[in-house]
Amino acid sequence: MGIPGRNANADPKEMTAEFAQTIKAHLEESARVKLASRDLCTEPLLRAVALVRESLERGGKVMFCGNGGSAADSQHLAAEFTSLLRQDFPRPGLSAIALTTDTSFLTANANDFGFEGAFERLTQAIGRAGDVLVGISTSGNSRNVMRAFEEARKMAIKTVAFTGISGGKMGELADVVIKVPSSKVQHIQETHIAFGHLLCQLVEESLFPNNSQVHS
Repeated sequence: MGIPGRNANADPKEMTAEFAQTIKAHLEESARVKLASRDLCTEPLLRAVALVRESLERGGKVMFCGNGGSAADSQHLAAEFTSLLRQDFPRPGLSAIALTTDTSFLTANANDFGFEGAFERLTQAIGRAGDVLVGISTSGNSRNVMRAFEEARKMAIKTVAFTGISGGKMGELADVVIKVPSSKVQHIQETHIAFGHLLCQLVEESLFPNNSQVHS
C-alpha cells in the first residue's frame, strides 16, 4: 500500500532542494533564538546556578521534571549532574534526580489519582527543604509541574522554571524563570538543553574551581 499521503510523483531533486532550505532555515532560527537568549537569560541563569550550588553545598539535591520532550530533557540533565558533563573536568557525582523515570510510580499514580499530581507527590515524597526543583515546559503551563512547584513552596524547596517566551503560569510560581525568547517548541527545547548544560557546567566549576577535591 505504501505510505499514506505520500506523493509518488514528487521529484526527488526538488524535494532535496526544499529539504536543504528547511535545514538551513531551522538552524539559522535556532541560532537566532540562542543569541537572543544570551542577552535575555544570562541573569536568571546565573541566579539558578547560585540556587543549585548552594543546595548541593548544603547536602541538598536538584530535581527535574517535565512532560514529553521535557521529560527526556529532565532525565538527560539529571544524568549530566550524577555522571559527568565533560571528560576533561573530572569531579564527584552531584546529587540530582529526574522525577520522570519511575514508570511504576507514574503509571500507578496516574491510574489511581490522575496524572496532574504525579510530580507533586514525588516532590512530597523525596524532596527536602533546601533542595531545588527545576521544571521544564515549553508553554510554562504544565499543570503537573505547576502543582509540583506549589508543593515545593510549602516545603521550602526553591524552584527554577525553564519555559518559552510567555513564562506561563509556572513563571509566576517559580523563584527563578528562564524564558527562551521563542514560541516554537523545537527551538525552545533546543535552547533548554543548552541552558541545562550551562547550569551543570557552571555549578561544577563553582564547586570545584581548581578540581582540587578530585585530585587531593
